[in-house]
Amino acid sequence: MSTSWPALSHLVHRFGHDTPPLDSAPAGWEPGGNTPLPKQIAMLNVAIAGSGISGLAAAISLRRSGHKVTIYERSSLNNEVGAAIHVPPNVGRFLVPWGMDPVKARLVECKYMSFHNPFTLEEVIKHDHSNDPEMFGAPLRMAHRVDLHEALKQLATDPNGPGIPAQIFVRSEVIAYDPEKPSMTLADGTVVEADLIIAADGVHSIAAKAITGQPMVPQPAQTNNCCYRFLIPTELLRNSPDTKWFLEGHPNDGTRIFSDIPGRRRIVTYPCRNKEFMNFVAICYNEKMSAKEEDWHASVDNSEVLEQFAGFHEGLCAVISKATEVKRWPLLFRPPIAKWWKAKMAAIGDAAHPMLPHMAQGGAQGIEDGCAIGLVMYGVTDPSQIPQRLAVYQKVRYNRASFIQIASNYGFDDHVQSELANYLEDRTMPKSVTDMVHGNYTYDVVKKVITVMRADVDPNYELPPDFYAAAKSAAAANSNANGHANGNANGHANGNAH
Repeated sequence: MSTSWPALSHLVHRFGHDTPPLDSAPAGWEPGGNTPLPKQIAMLNVAIAGSGISGLAAAISLRRSGHKVTIYERSSLNNEVGAAIHVPPNVGRFLVPWGMDPVKARLVECKYMSFHNPFTLEEVIKHDHSNDPEMFGAPLRMAHRVDLHEALKQLATDPNGPGIPAQIFVRSEVIAYDPEKPSMTLADGTVVEADLIIAADGVHSIAAKAITGQPMVPQPAQTNNCCYRFLIPTELLRNSPDTKWFLEGHPNDGTRIFSDIPGRRRIVTYPCRNKEFMNFVAICYNEKMSAKEEDWHASVDNSEVLEQFAGFHEGLCAVISKATEVKRWPLLFRPPIAKWWKAKMAAIGDAAHPMLPHMAQGGAQGIEDGCAIGLVMYGVTDPSQIPQRLAVYQKVRYNRASFIQIASNYGFDDHVQSELANYLEDRTMPKSVTDMVHGNYTYDVVKKVITVMRADVDPNYELPPDFYAAAKSAAAANSNANGHANGNANGHANGNAH
């Protein structure tokens, strides 16, 4: 169930000092939280713009590093937009030790990805993912976006979690940033000051301009500029004569891709929410597609999707015809910008590196950003150290996310490899989809932070004591099922990063 917070209606002169707690703040909650910090470590007041996936991940990591977090969200938070999302092993390895319960969140483990001819339905190739837990420390999972968002929000605001619960103010749109002060201005005139400002307000964020001094407006993709998203109840497909083929004799525990490469069209589908729904992502080129923000998440009739995918197998068209709520997105991208931070402000997620969905890593990269920015702020003894720590954040994250950003936007064919080479760092140039997936999944953001922090800041840097402490409400069964992930994360992170 979604939790609603009141809108921010008062002027905030100094965040963390004049800001009263939310009406729905937990009973008995006091500044200082559940996990007291050593006296030599400063508690930073952190203001985050945006309570999407990356903003919530940052809030979770920052509270576990001992800081006070307030999030300002432009929407009412009644409904998280989107349909479903992949949760790959590179973030599952720390989300579960954080306390996210995949069972409670109704995530589905992905056992394979298969590619099909969209005109004949013939399976062309199949990639096995059933061994991902053994290979990468966590499975590839498929989530309803609302379920993942709720799980992250719970971890960020749960009074039973480590540190101080994050607070969220809704209907609080950020319209200006000042990295030097640092502060951000809301649409109602409120000026929010903090020790650290984090922009997590998405692809249309003005954060890049505030950081670089130049407008950095994402552009429509040249080949696939349009995306339709919709969910269809699994039982509806199973019980309809013209669509029951879609699930007959099928375990429904993988991702299927129906791709028309010459026509620049493809449909990606997978189950979510305990297999109660099938998620569909239909990507194509639409000459009428607008990149205007007012057309973002526009509702359209399924007839528009059927028109765009005319000629696909009649069985697939029958499936599309069952969709009753279809949202249309413009697919926007931007080349990597030179810098993600300035003074005491940083950008994360789509605000820093918007990317096309072709690698299924966009959300995961935002989660990695959030994890990293909390960890680099651990041990800060004075706000004057923030710029040094933000430089570490960029060093940890920039090449990793930029590599995936370019590969997502342009692919990794020969003509792109010279650009990708600029961001290789400690990975090798992929020669196949399998190579790319392996590089994406094996990256360990926690280990990377520790390595860079020990090299550049403190040779004795360790993780916050409660960084992997699961919230008390997390299911014990989940902890047992994922014990190896928790143990591996703690073991290599604190002991084996050199």
